[in-house]
Amino acid sequence: MYTRCGDLGSAWKVFDEIGEKDVVSWNVMISGCLKMGFAGQALELFRRMRSEGFELNGMTAASVLAACGEVGDLGLGQEVASLLEERGVEMNSFVWSALIDMYAKCGDLEEGRRIFDKLPRRDLPVWNAMITGYSQNGLSDETINLFNAMKEANVEPDKMTLVGVLAACGATGAIEIGRWVDEFALRSGLHQNVYVGTALIDMYAKCGNVSRAISIFGSMSNKNIVSWNAMISGFAFNGKGKEAIVLFNQLRNEEPTLRPNEVTFVGVLTACVHSGLVQEGRDWFRSMKPEFGIVPKIEHYSCMVDLLARAGHLEEAWNFVLHLPEKPDAIMLGALLCACRNYRNVEIGEKVMMKILKLEPSNSGNYVISSKIYARSKRWGDSARMRGLMRERGISKTPGCSWIVVDNQVHEFHASEGLWAISMEIHLILETLIYELSIEGYTPNIDLL
Repeated sequence: MYTRCGDLGSAWKVFDEIGEKDVVSWNVMISGCLKMGFAGQALELFRRMRSEGFELNGMTAASVLAACGEVGDLGLGQEVASLLEERGVEMNSFVWSALIDMYAKCGDLEEGRRIFDKLPRRDLPVWNAMITGYSQNGLSDETINLFNAMKEANVEPDKMTLVGVLAACGATGAIEIGRWVDEFALRSGLHQNVYVGTALIDMYAKCGNVSRAISIFGSMSNKNIVSWNAMISGFAFNGKGKEAIVLFNQLRNEEPTLRPNEVTFVGVLTACVHSGLVQEGRDWFRSMKPEFGIVPKIEHYSCMVDLLARAGHLEEAWNFVLHLPEKPDAIMLGALLCACRNYRNVEIGEKVMMKILKLEPSNSGNYVISSKIYARSKRWGDSARMRGLMRERGISKTPGCSWIVVDNQVHEFHASEGLWAISMEIHLILETLIYELSIEGYTPNIDLL
Protein backbone atom coordinates (compact mmCIF):
# COMPACT_ATOMS: atom_id res chain seq x y z
CA MET A 1 0.00 0.00 0.00
CA TYR A 2 2.75 2.46 0.99
CA THR A 3 4.70 1.96 -2.25
CA ARG A 4 1.56 2.51 -4.32
CA CYS A 5 0.91 5.75 -2.42
CA GLY A 6 4.47 6.93 -2.97
CA ASP A 7 5.54 6.68 0.67
CA LEU A 8 8.78 4.75 0.32
CA GLY A 9 9.98 5.60 3.81
CA SER A 10 6.98 3.98 5.50
CA ALA A 11 7.25 1.01 3.12
CA TRP A 12 10.89 0.48 4.15
CA LYS A 13 9.92 0.66 7.83
CA VAL A 14 7.19 -1.97 7.45
CA PHE A 15 9.45 -4.17 5.29
CA ASP A 16 12.30 -4.10 7.84
CA GLU A 17 9.87 -5.03 10.63
CA ILE A 18 8.70 -8.20 8.84
CA GLY A 19 10.12 -11.09 10.83
CA GLU A 20 9.88 -13.78 8.17
CA LYS A 21 10.08 -12.32 4.69
CA ASP A 22 9.02 -14.31 1.65
CA VAL A 23 9.59 -13.79 -2.07
CA VAL A 24 6.33 -11.85 -2.37
CA SER A 25 7.40 -9.24 0.20
CA TRP A 26 10.80 -8.86 -1.50
CA ASN A 27 9.09 -8.48 -4.90
CA VAL A 28 6.72 -5.80 -3.61
CA MET A 29 9.59 -3.77 -2.18
CA ILE A 30 11.80 -4.14 -5.27
CA SER A 31 8.92 -3.18 -7.56
CA GLY A 32 8.03 -0.22 -5.32
CA CYS A 33 11.58 1.16 -5.43
CA LEU A 34 11.60 0.85 -9.21
CA LYS A 35 8.22 2.55 -9.71
CA MET A 36 9.28 5.49 -7.53
CA GLY A 37 12.44 6.04 -9.58
CA PHE A 38 14.96 4.36 -7.27
CA ALA A 39 16.33 1.75 -9.67
CA GLY A 40 19.68 1.61 -7.89
CA GLN A 41 17.99 0.81 -4.56
CA ALA A 42 15.89 -1.86 -6.28
CA LEU A 43 19.07 -3.59 -7.44
CA GLU A 44 20.68 -3.34 -4.01
CA LEU A 45 17.55 -4.89 -2.55
CA PHE A 46 17.77 -7.73 -5.09
CA ARG A 47 21.39 -8.42 -4.09
CA ARG A 48 20.35 -8.45 -0.45
CA MET A 49 17.49 -10.83 -1.26
CA ARG A 50 19.91 -13.21 -2.98
CA SER A 51 22.42 -13.01 -0.12
CA GLU A 52 19.69 -14.06 2.33
CA GLY A 53 19.01 -17.21 0.31
CA PHE A 54 15.87 -16.28 -1.61
CA GLU A 55 15.47 -17.31 -5.25
CA LEU A 56 13.98 -15.06 -7.89
CA ASN A 57 10.74 -15.77 -9.76
CA GLY A 58 9.27 -14.22 -12.87
CA MET A 59 7.99 -11.15 -11.07
CA THR A 60 11.37 -10.54 -9.44
CA ALA A 61 13.10 -10.89 -12.79
CA ALA A 62 10.77 -8.46 -14.58
CA SER A 63 11.41 -5.74 -11.97
CA VAL A 64 15.16 -6.33 -11.70
CA LEU A 65 15.64 -6.41 -15.48
CA ALA A 66 13.75 -3.13 -15.75
CA ALA A 67 16.00 -1.62 -13.08
CA CYS A 68 19.11 -2.89 -14.91
CA GLY A 69 17.88 -1.15 -18.04
CA GLU A 70 17.32 2.10 -16.15
CA VAL A 71 20.87 2.23 -14.73
CA GLY A 72 22.57 0.53 -17.72
CA ASP A 73 23.84 -2.46 -15.74
CA LEU A 74 24.26 -5.00 -18.55
CA GLY A 75 26.37 -7.33 -16.40
CA LEU A 76 23.70 -7.83 -13.75
CA GLY A 77 21.04 -8.11 -16.46
CA GLN A 78 22.98 -10.95 -18.07
CA GLU A 79 23.36 -12.58 -14.67
CA VAL A 80 19.58 -12.47 -14.17
CA ALA A 81 19.07 -13.95 -17.66
CA SER A 82 21.39 -16.83 -16.74
CA LEU A 83 19.57 -17.40 -13.44
CA LEU A 84 16.24 -17.60 -15.26
CA GLU A 85 17.61 -20.33 -17.50
CA GLU A 86 19.41 -22.23 -14.72
CA ARG A 87 16.43 -22.22 -12.37
CA GLY A 88 13.93 -23.07 -15.09
CA VAL A 89 11.77 -20.07 -14.17
CA GLU A 90 8.49 -20.00 -16.09
CA MET A 91 8.72 -17.24 -18.68
CA ASN A 92 5.77 -15.13 -19.73
CA SER A 93 5.50 -12.21 -22.12
CA PHE A 94 6.27 -9.66 -19.40
CA VAL A 95 9.55 -11.36 -18.47
CA TRP A 96 10.54 -11.78 -22.13
CA SER A 97 9.70 -8.14 -22.89
CA ALA A 98 11.63 -6.99 -19.79
CA LEU A 99 14.64 -9.01 -20.96
CA ILE A 100 14.52 -7.54 -24.49
CA ASP A 101 13.99 -4.05 -23.08
CA MET A 102 16.99 -4.44 -20.77
CA TYR A 103 19.28 -5.44 -23.64
CA ALA A 104 17.99 -2.56 -25.77
CA LYS A 105 18.52 0.03 -23.03
CA CYS A 106 21.99 -1.32 -22.34
CA GLY A 107 22.90 -1.03 -26.04
CA ASP A 108 22.97 -4.74 -26.93
CA LEU A 109 20.22 -4.71 -29.54
CA GLU A 110 21.69 -7.72 -31.32
CA GLU A 111 21.07 -9.94 -28.28
CA GLY A 112 17.63 -8.42 -27.80
CA ARG A 113 16.73 -9.23 -31.40
CA ARG A 114 18.12 -12.76 -31.05
CA ILE A 115 15.76 -13.39 -28.13
CA PHE A 116 12.87 -11.79 -30.01
CA ASP A 117 13.44 -13.97 -33.10
CA LYS A 118 13.62 -17.23 -31.17
CA LEU A 119 10.23 -16.76 -29.47
CA PRO A 120 7.62 -19.05 -31.05
CA ARG A 121 4.80 -16.73 -29.98
CA ARG A 122 5.08 -12.97 -29.68
CA ASP A 123 2.36 -10.91 -28.08
CA LEU A 124 2.08 -7.14 -27.80
CA PRO A 125 4.52 -6.48 -24.90
CA VAL A 126 7.28 -8.38 -26.74
CA TRP A 127 6.69 -6.48 -30.00
CA ASN A 128 6.64 -3.19 -28.09
CA ALA A 129 9.92 -3.93 -26.31
CA MET A 130 11.73 -4.57 -29.59
CA ILE A 131 10.11 -1.70 -31.53
CA THR A 132 10.74 0.76 -28.68
CA GLY A 133 14.30 -0.51 -28.32
CA TYR A 134 15.05 0.19 -31.97
CA SER A 135 13.34 3.58 -31.84
CA GLN A 136 15.10 4.78 -28.70
CA ASN A 137 18.46 3.75 -30.15
CA GLY A 138 17.85 5.77 -33.31
CA LEU A 139 17.42 2.74 -35.61
CA SER A 140 14.44 4.17 -37.45
CA ASP A 141 14.50 1.86 -40.47
CA GLU A 142 14.47 -1.21 -38.24
CA THR A 143 11.65 0.30 -36.17
CA ILE A 144 9.43 0.85 -39.19
CA ASN A 145 10.24 -2.51 -40.78
CA LEU A 146 9.43 -4.34 -37.54
CA PHE A 147 6.19 -2.36 -37.20
CA ASN A 148 5.18 -3.48 -40.69
CA ALA A 149 5.96 -7.09 -39.70
CA MET A 150 3.81 -6.64 -36.59
CA LYS A 151 0.87 -5.50 -38.71
CA GLU A 152 1.36 -8.50 -41.01
CA ALA A 153 1.24 -10.73 -37.92
CA ASN A 154 -2.19 -9.21 -37.10
CA VAL A 155 -1.04 -7.85 -33.74
CA GLU A 156 -2.87 -4.60 -32.98
CA PRO A 157 -0.63 -1.78 -31.75
CA ASP A 158 -1.25 0.23 -28.60
CA LYS A 159 -0.13 3.69 -27.47
CA MET A 160 3.41 2.50 -26.68
CA THR A 161 3.81 1.05 -30.18
CA LEU A 162 2.52 4.20 -31.82
CA VAL A 163 4.83 6.53 -29.90
CA GLY A 164 7.90 4.49 -30.89
CA VAL A 165 6.90 4.27 -34.55
CA LEU A 166 6.01 7.96 -34.80
CA ALA A 167 9.47 8.90 -33.49
CA ALA A 168 11.00 6.79 -36.27
CA CYS A 169 8.70 8.34 -38.88
CA GLY A 170 9.74 11.82 -37.80
CA ALA A 171 13.43 10.89 -37.96
CA THR A 172 13.23 9.49 -41.51
CA GLY A 173 10.42 11.57 -42.99
CA ALA A 174 8.21 8.49 -43.44
CA ILE A 175 5.02 10.55 -43.47
CA GLU A 176 2.85 7.92 -45.19
CA ILE A 177 3.37 5.50 -42.33
CA GLY A 178 2.84 8.39 -39.93
CA ARG A 179 -0.51 9.12 -41.59
CA TRP A 180 -1.53 5.48 -41.17
CA VAL A 181 -0.74 5.78 -37.46
CA ASP A 182 -2.73 9.02 -37.30
CA GLU A 183 -5.79 7.36 -38.87
CA PHE A 184 -5.44 4.31 -36.63
CA ALA A 185 -5.24 6.53 -33.53
CA LEU A 186 -8.44 8.29 -34.61
CA ARG A 187 -10.27 4.97 -35.12
CA SER A 188 -9.05 3.44 -31.87
CA GLY A 189 -9.64 6.46 -29.63
CA LEU A 190 -5.93 7.05 -28.95
CA HIS A 191 -5.87 10.55 -30.43
CA GLN A 192 -6.67 12.10 -27.06
CA ASN A 193 -3.88 10.20 -25.33
CA VAL A 194 -1.37 12.91 -24.43
CA TYR A 195 1.64 10.78 -25.42
CA VAL A 196 0.24 9.73 -28.79
CA GLY A 197 -1.01 13.24 -29.55
CA THR A 198 2.37 14.73 -28.70
CA ALA A 199 4.19 12.13 -30.82
CA LEU A 200 1.89 12.95 -33.76
CA ILE A 201 2.63 16.67 -33.41
CA ASP A 202 6.36 15.97 -33.35
CA MET A 203 6.18 13.62 -36.36
CA TYR A 204 4.13 15.96 -38.56
CA ALA A 205 6.30 18.95 -37.67
CA LYS A 206 9.50 17.07 -38.52
CA CYS A 207 7.94 15.91 -41.80
CA GLY A 208 6.99 19.50 -42.69
CA ASN A 209 3.21 19.22 -42.31
CA VAL A 210 2.85 22.01 -39.75
CA SER A 211 -0.85 22.56 -40.45
CA ARG A 212 -1.72 19.01 -39.37
CA ALA A 213 0.49 19.37 -36.29
CA ILE A 214 -1.40 22.55 -35.37
CA SER A 215 -4.74 20.79 -35.91
CA ILE A 216 -3.81 17.92 -33.58
CA PHE A 217 -2.41 20.31 -30.98
CA GLY A 218 -5.65 22.33 -31.03
CA SER A 219 -7.81 19.22 -30.69
CA MET A 220 -5.99 17.86 -27.62
CA SER A 221 -8.08 18.35 -24.49
CA ASN A 222 -5.16 17.46 -22.23
CA LYS A 223 -1.72 18.91 -22.96
CA ASN A 224 1.39 18.62 -20.83
CA ILE A 225 4.57 20.66 -21.11
CA VAL A 226 5.99 18.11 -23.58
CA SER A 227 3.02 18.75 -25.89
CA TRP A 228 3.64 22.50 -25.83
CA ASN A 229 7.36 21.97 -26.36
CA ALA A 230 6.68 19.74 -29.39
CA MET A 231 4.52 22.41 -31.04
CA ILE A 232 6.92 25.27 -30.20
CA SER A 233 9.84 23.24 -31.61
CA GLY A 234 7.71 22.25 -34.61
CA PHE A 235 7.18 25.90 -35.49
CA ALA A 236 10.87 26.60 -34.87
CA PHE A 237 12.26 23.90 -37.17
CA ASN A 238 9.91 24.96 -39.96
CA GLY A 239 11.08 28.57 -39.92
CA LYS A 240 8.00 29.91 -38.14
CA GLY A 241 9.84 31.70 -35.39
CA LYS A 242 7.22 34.35 -34.68
CA GLU A 243 4.49 31.70 -34.37
CA ALA A 244 6.69 29.80 -31.92
CA ILE A 245 7.16 32.93 -29.78
CA VAL A 246 3.40 33.63 -29.86
CA LEU A 247 2.71 30.07 -28.70
CA PHE A 248 5.32 30.39 -25.96
CA ASN A 249 3.62 33.54 -24.67
CA GLN A 250 0.27 31.72 -24.86
CA LEU A 251 1.73 28.96 -22.68
CA ARG A 252 2.86 31.52 -20.12
CA ASN A 253 -0.46 33.39 -20.05
CA GLU A 254 -3.01 30.57 -20.38
CA GLU A 255 -1.41 27.61 -18.59
CA PRO A 256 -0.43 28.77 -15.08
CA THR A 257 0.06 25.17 -13.90
CA LEU A 258 2.66 24.44 -16.59
CA ARG A 259 6.14 25.86 -16.19
CA PRO A 260 8.46 26.36 -19.17
CA ASN A 261 11.49 24.11 -18.80
CA GLU A 262 14.93 23.75 -20.36
CA VAL A 263 13.48 22.04 -23.46
CA THR A 264 10.98 24.87 -23.93
CA PHE A 265 13.81 27.36 -24.16
CA VAL A 266 15.73 25.21 -26.62
CA GLY A 267 12.61 25.46 -28.80
CA VAL A 268 12.26 29.22 -28.29
CA LEU A 269 15.93 29.91 -29.06
CA THR A 270 15.84 27.55 -32.05
CA ALA A 271 12.84 29.54 -33.32
CA CYS A 272 14.97 32.67 -33.15
CA VAL A 273 17.80 30.87 -34.99
CA HIS A 274 15.66 29.68 -37.90
CA SER A 275 13.90 33.03 -38.29
CA GLY A 276 16.88 35.31 -37.75
CA LEU A 277 15.37 36.92 -34.63
CA VAL A 278 18.71 37.98 -33.17
CA GLN A 279 17.64 40.56 -30.60
CA GLU A 280 14.67 38.44 -29.50
CA GLY A 281 17.05 35.53 -28.97
CA ARG A 282 19.38 37.67 -26.87
CA ASP A 283 16.44 38.87 -24.75
CA TRP A 284 14.99 35.39 -24.12
CA PHE A 285 18.41 33.96 -23.28
CA ARG A 286 19.09 36.73 -20.75
CA SER A 287 15.64 36.21 -19.16
CA MET A 288 16.06 32.48 -18.51
CA LYS A 289 17.62 32.60 -15.06
CA PRO A 290 16.16 35.81 -13.53
CA GLU A 291 12.60 35.36 -14.82
CA PHE A 292 12.18 31.58 -15.10
CA GLY A 293 14.81 30.21 -12.73
CA ILE A 294 16.44 28.14 -15.49
CA VAL A 295 20.23 28.07 -15.66
CA PRO A 296 21.29 27.98 -19.34
CA LYS A 297 22.96 24.73 -20.37
CA ILE A 298 25.23 23.88 -23.26
CA GLU A 299 22.21 23.40 -25.57
CA HIS A 300 21.07 26.97 -24.97
CA TYR A 301 24.55 28.37 -25.52
CA SER A 302 24.74 26.33 -28.75
CA CYS A 303 21.53 27.97 -29.95
CA MET A 304 22.92 31.43 -29.19
CA VAL A 305 26.21 30.76 -30.96
CA ASP A 306 24.29 29.40 -33.97
CA LEU A 307 21.92 32.42 -33.95
CA LEU A 308 24.73 34.97 -33.81
CA ALA A 309 26.93 33.10 -36.28
CA ARG A 310 24.21 32.77 -38.91
CA ALA A 311 23.53 36.50 -38.65
CA GLY A 312 27.21 37.28 -39.19
CA HIS A 313 27.97 38.33 -35.61
CA LEU A 314 31.01 36.07 -35.52
CA GLU A 315 32.97 38.03 -32.91
CA GLU A 316 30.02 37.96 -30.50
CA ALA A 317 29.50 34.25 -31.19
CA TRP A 318 33.17 33.50 -30.50
CA ASN A 319 32.93 35.53 -27.29
CA PHE A 320 30.06 33.25 -26.20
CA VAL A 321 32.32 30.23 -26.80
CA LEU A 322 35.13 31.76 -24.73
CA HIS A 323 32.86 32.48 -21.75
CA LEU A 324 31.03 29.18 -21.57
CA PRO A 325 30.57 27.66 -18.10
CA GLU A 326 31.74 24.34 -19.58
CA LYS A 327 33.69 23.15 -22.61
CA PRO A 328 32.03 23.79 -26.00
CA ASP A 329 30.61 20.78 -27.82
CA ALA A 330 31.09 19.78 -31.44
CA ILE A 331 27.61 20.96 -32.49
CA MET A 332 28.29 24.50 -31.30
CA LEU A 333 31.75 24.68 -32.86
CA GLY A 334 30.50 23.10 -36.08
CA ALA A 335 27.81 25.77 -36.47
CA LEU A 336 30.38 28.51 -35.95
CA LEU A 337 32.84 26.88 -38.37
CA CYS A 338 30.16 26.73 -41.09
CA ALA A 339 29.38 30.42 -40.52
CA CYS A 340 33.08 31.26 -40.84
CA ARG A 341 33.05 29.49 -44.21
CA ASN A 342 29.92 31.33 -45.35
CA TYR A 343 31.22 34.75 -44.23
CA ARG A 344 34.82 34.03 -45.31
CA ASN A 345 36.21 34.79 -41.85
CA VAL A 346 39.55 33.01 -41.67
CA GLU A 347 40.69 34.64 -38.41
CA ILE A 348 37.91 33.23 -36.25
CA GLY A 349 37.71 30.13 -38.44
CA GLU A 350 41.27 29.16 -37.50
CA LYS A 351 40.50 29.56 -33.79
CA VAL A 352 37.46 27.30 -34.16
CA MET A 353 39.50 24.78 -36.19
CA MET A 354 42.01 24.38 -33.37
CA LYS A 355 39.26 23.48 -30.91
CA ILE A 356 37.03 21.33 -33.11
CA LEU A 357 39.86 19.21 -34.59
CA LYS A 358 40.96 18.34 -31.04
CA LEU A 359 37.39 17.57 -30.04
CA GLU A 360 36.48 15.55 -33.16
CA PRO A 361 39.72 14.44 -34.84
CA SER A 362 37.92 11.77 -36.89
CA ASN A 363 35.05 13.88 -38.27
CA SER A 364 35.71 14.33 -41.98
CA GLY A 365 33.32 17.28 -42.28
CA ASN A 366 35.49 19.48 -40.07
CA TYR A 367 38.52 19.00 -42.35
CA VAL A 368 36.49 19.60 -45.51
CA ILE A 369 34.93 22.83 -44.21
CA SER A 370 38.30 24.04 -42.88
CA SER A 371 39.86 23.38 -46.27
CA LYS A 372 37.11 25.40 -47.96
CA ILE A 373 37.54 28.33 -45.58
CA TYR A 374 41.18 28.58 -46.70
CA ALA A 375 40.30 28.01 -50.37
CA ARG A 376 37.76 30.85 -50.36
CA SER A 377 40.51 33.18 -49.13
CA LYS A 378 42.84 31.82 -51.83
CA ARG A 379 45.16 30.29 -49.25
CA TRP A 380 45.66 27.24 -51.42
CA GLY A 381 48.59 25.85 -49.44
CA ASP A 382 46.62 25.80 -46.19
CA SER A 383 43.63 24.33 -48.01
CA ALA A 384 45.78 21.51 -49.37
CA ARG A 385 47.37 21.03 -45.93
CA MET A 386 43.95 20.34 -44.39
CA ARG A 387 43.16 17.76 -47.09
CA GLY A 388 46.58 16.20 -46.59
CA LEU A 389 46.07 16.04 -42.82
CA MET A 390 42.80 14.25 -43.48
CA ARG A 391 44.59 11.64 -45.63
CA GLU A 392 47.45 11.22 -43.12
CA ARG A 393 44.97 10.36 -40.39
CA GLY A 394 43.15 7.88 -42.62
CA ILE A 395 39.89 9.84 -42.58
CA SER A 396 37.54 9.51 -45.53
CA LYS A 397 34.66 11.83 -46.32
CA THR A 398 31.37 10.59 -44.86
CA PRO A 399 28.93 9.99 -47.74
CA GLY A 400 25.58 11.79 -47.75
CA CYS A 401 22.62 9.67 -46.68
CA SER A 402 18.97 9.86 -47.73
CA TRP A 403 15.76 7.94 -47.16
CA ILE A 404 12.84 7.28 -49.44
CA VAL A 405 9.58 5.42 -48.78
CA VAL A 406 8.10 3.13 -51.43
CA ASP A 407 5.06 0.95 -50.62
CA ASN A 408 5.43 1.69 -46.88
CA GLN A 409 9.02 0.39 -46.97
CA VAL A 410 11.86 2.74 -45.94
CA HIS A 411 14.95 2.54 -48.17
CA GLU A 412 18.22 4.12 -47.09
CA PHE A 413 20.98 4.87 -49.55
CA HIS A 414 24.28 6.76 -49.60
CA ALA A 415 26.09 8.91 -52.16
CA SER A 416 28.00 6.85 -54.75
CA GLU A 417 26.07 3.75 -53.71
CA GLY A 418 24.11 1.71 -56.24
CA LEU A 419 20.36 1.56 -55.66
CA TRP A 420 20.06 -2.16 -56.22
CA ALA A 421 16.61 -2.60 -54.64
CA ILE A 422 13.68 -1.39 -56.75
CA SER A 423 16.10 1.12 -58.33
CA MET A 424 13.76 1.94 -61.24
CA GLU A 425 11.00 3.16 -58.90
CA ILE A 426 13.40 5.13 -56.71
CA HIS A 427 15.07 6.80 -59.71
CA LEU A 428 11.65 7.71 -61.09
CA ILE A 429 10.63 9.40 -57.84
CA LEU A 430 13.96 11.24 -57.61
CA GLU A 431 13.67 12.50 -61.18
CA THR A 432 10.15 13.73 -60.41
CA LEU A 433 11.42 15.59 -57.34
CA ILE A 434 14.27 17.19 -59.33
CA TYR A 435 11.83 18.28 -62.03
CA GLU A 436 9.42 19.81 -59.50
CA LEU A 437 12.29 21.65 -57.81
CA SER A 438 13.38 23.12 -61.14
CA ILE A 439 9.81 24.34 -61.81
CA GLU A 440 9.90 26.16 -58.47
CA GLY A 441 13.12 27.88 -59.59
CA TYR A 442 15.53 25.95 -57.39
CA THR A 443 19.17 25.89 -58.47
CA PRO A 444 21.83 24.07 -56.46
CA ASN A 445 24.28 26.20 -54.47
CA ILE A 446 27.58 24.73 -55.61
CA ASP A 447 29.52 27.08 -53.31
CA LEU A 448 28.54 24.80 -50.43
CA LEU A 449 29.79 21.61 -52.08
